[in-house]
Amino acid sequence: MEERQAHIRLSVQDGAKYAILPGDPGRIDHIKKFLSDAKELQYNREMRSASGYYKGIKVLAVSTGMGGASTGIAVEELHNIGVEYMIRIGSCGALDSSLHLGELVLVNGAVRDDGASKAYIEPIYPAIPDTRLLMATIRAAEEKGFPFHIGKARSHDSFYTDREDAIDAYWSAKGILGADMETAALFTIGALRGVKCASILNTVVEFEADLKQNINDYVDGESIVKQGEENEIIAALEAFVIQNNTNN
Repeated sequence: MEERQAHIRLSVQDGAKYAILPGDPGRIDHIKKFLSDAKELQYNREMRSASGYYKGIKVLAVSTGMGGASTGIAVEELHNIGVEYMIRIGSCGALDSSLHLGELVLVNGAVRDDGASKAYIEPIYPAIPDTRLLMATIRAAEEKGFPFHIGKARSHDSFYTDREDAIDAYWSAKGILGADMETAALFTIGALRGVKCASILNTVVEFEADLKQNINDYVDGESIVKQGEENEIIAALEAFVIQNNTNN
């Protein structure tokens, strides 16, 4: 039997060329609804995995947990078992008033305001997606008619510093669309390992809105952000199909 990776607990025999990466383990259930022959694989700590097929393409779904550190572990171990393309589907808080709940951000670059990416390489190294995979996500979103924006995100390590409002205002003024905790690590570590990555973020908090209330609405399934989550899953899966067709 192939040796399993230490944290995701998957081996080469579980591998696939494409992986969709939510943060929340609970989102694996939502992804499985769009896959045929879906099956659970492993659940260790915050890393839950499943596999299945979308339009004939084998896809892994692996949760990364919150933050760049655990995301980096997932990227490394998925690379070890042969994954070549990874798309994060996550949530973001808007830093631009043009973003509304449930709208997607297709990230074309990330501010590396996290610790994980800096543990790998100097901060001047750019955190950017694979160009062709980003283009595939754009095409998928356009063809499906999903509301989306293309722009930069800021990845950070905490929601609860004493200067959050000032920090958000600063990056908003610099043209950053939204904030998450994982994209910079994904882009940086993925690039260093030769993995082609992209990130699709669902807006769950509008700019200068109440963080706690918006997140509670999201968790309780009482708002439009649930549709945004479905849209980002479909956009990622369709992007894999587009990429696969291009490769063939």
